[in-house]
Amino acid sequence: MLETGGVANSLGNGIVIPFLVIYLHDVRGMGIETAGAVVAVLLGIGVVGSPLAGRVVDHVGARTTLFVSLALLAAGYGGFPFVRGPWLAFALAAVAGAGNAGFAPSHSSLLAALTSGEQRTTAYALTRVTDNLGFGIGGLIGGLIATTQVPESYDLLFAVDAGTFVAFMALLFFVPQPPRTVVVGSGNGYRQVARDRPFVALLVLTAILVTASYAQIATMLPPYVKDNAAVSEAGIGAIFFVNTLVLVLAQLPFAKALSGHNRLRALAAAGAIFSGTCLGVLAVGTWLDGTTAVVFLCAVIIAFSIGECLHGAVNNPLIADLAPPQLIGRYMALRTSAWQVGFLAGPALGSIVLARSSTALWYGAAAMCALAALGFLILERNVTPELAVAPGPERVRRKAFRVRWRTTMPVDDPLSPGAEPAPHQAPSEASHAGEGRRHTA
Repeated sequence: MLETGGVANSLGNGIVIPFLVIYLHDVRGMGIETAGAVVAVLLGIGVVGSPLAGRVVDHVGARTTLFVSLALLAAGYGGFPFVRGPWLAFALAAVAGAGNAGFAPSHSSLLAALTSGEQRTTAYALTRVTDNLGFGIGGLIGGLIATTQVPESYDLLFAVDAGTFVAFMALLFFVPQPPRTVVVGSGNGYRQVARDRPFVALLVLTAILVTASYAQIATMLPPYVKDNAAVSEAGIGAIFFVNTLVLVLAQLPFAKALSGHNRLRALAAAGAIFSGTCLGVLAVGTWLDGTTAVVFLCAVIIAFSIGECLHGAVNNPLIADLAPPQLIGRYMALRTSAWQVGFLAGPALGSIVLARSSTALWYGAAAMCALAALGFLILERNVTPELAVAPGPERVRRKAFRVRWRTTMPVDDPLSPGAEPAPHQAPSEASHAGEGRRHTA
């Protein structure tokens, strides 16, 4: 149910986000700078909102926070047909941005709580598949619906988008509320998270990797190859279609293959692959052009997609395993913020460097990715083997699934620190979110 709702959410994002600036500029007559600022508010508010949302998750629960986030998204995007001036556009962007800030921490926390350690690698990999598939299909649907020649078509666009969030809200009624964790004493907030040095290091390395790889490929590759390799818009679209196709087809097999393997080394391998792809982009832009450039860029993007599959299969499950159960919301919120910082800093820095030297951009991005890869290998020394190695194949899937679908829990629930396992729950499953989790710096 949760993954099905995730498809609805990513479908709605794909339907609207690529066309929002066009709507505000061409349909509502706002300047391109104003339209861009509205989108910046919508996406950027998560940097400050996600840590707050993580705190809310830990206090009121992941499912409740997710429900409220979806309501804010539905209200924010659903109100855009009524925009007639910038003030309302900014107000609605703030509402939708608040929902966006709460979505990822609550969704990730709920997914972690409803799965065992052995299931998480596959569960988070499936989330990446549904996100990419839903966004791609949503973009196709949005392109078929919206046209500036019929301004009313955008009303339908936003209505469909809001409907996807409402549909997810309906599905949440069939998703059980995970058992609440009793927090005893003080010091269980972000100060405790900040003392988790391996986690803080993982956040920093993630932000570097996102800045230098994901953000540059998503935003700087198109203008670079268009200007330096004479690649058309259709060619750029083909390159990113290949990226989506590889992610949809390969993410789950990679997640399965990584079971029982070292996750920090997988992250290092992803960083090394990203570094090579940055050099590959530079090489294509330097020596090739036209159709030949598109063919070689598709090969480069396949390699990049493999790195994405490695990174996506292990990053979120590792964070979920590092987090104590009473702080899972905060951990997931900071994970979201690390990605958001990368996607805000990446385009800003990339555009400045690209305007001066395209060679410096891709050499610099490659060096940062290589540095991140080295950092993951160093970080391995500070993480216990039980956490560094991904759990092996799930052997008690049906029983774990049945336990997680119970909606009533005793006060002395098995996820509470120091609690004894309930009589009806096997000790081995008593705390899949926290067993043997604490590590040494």
